[in-house]
Amino acid sequence: MKQARVPTEAEFRRLAAVVSQGKYGPRNRMALMLSYLAGLRVGEIASLRWGDLVEGDGKVREQLRLSAAVTKGGHARVVFLNVRLRKEVEQYRSSLAQPPTLLQPVLITQKRSAFSANTLCQLMRGWYDLAGLDGGSSHSGRRWFITRLAHAGISPKAIMMLAGHRHLSTTQRYIDVNDEMMRAAVEIL
Repeated sequence: MKQARVPTEAEFRRLAAVVSQGKYGPRNRMALMLSYLAGLRVGEIASLRWGDLVEGDGKVREQLRLSAAVTKGGHARVVFLNVRLRKEVEQYRSSLAQPPTLLQPVLITQKRSAFSANTLCQLMRGWYDLAGLDGGSSHSGRRWFITRLAHAGISPKAIMMLAGHRHLSTTQRYIDVNDEMMRAAVEIL
């Protein structure tokens, strides 16, 4: 089975620019950033409510808890939101016509309902086509997240935990390696 494309940094910037266009740009950018900056699966993104991302006082959380009901493996996990992603959440929330309630879905379809994982998956697939990036899918952001952490020298065990994997071998399959990375690796010697 062919794995989802892991965009380069330049391709990611192009994708983010394409996704951010139009009436639903802020919403689409939020979905993209949750995938790329938190490594969330599409079903996890679709399930998010505002109360998962913000405190009662409106402050964006530094971490969110995914219940076993919304994770692929059926195991609850904690997801850390970095400064960049917290800023994205604040920007998206401020773009909304009215402040959302804590129970509202973070992402709303044009029919004003929560996304299903399948619908969000199809939407994301279309973004890669619009950006001219063959092979991209809703899994590309998750693979980018894991690959970036691995190439930054983060502990494999920490990456495994951040990805919500139960086995290191699963995490290793997500890591993308290209000629540029191998060239940089040998230059360290």
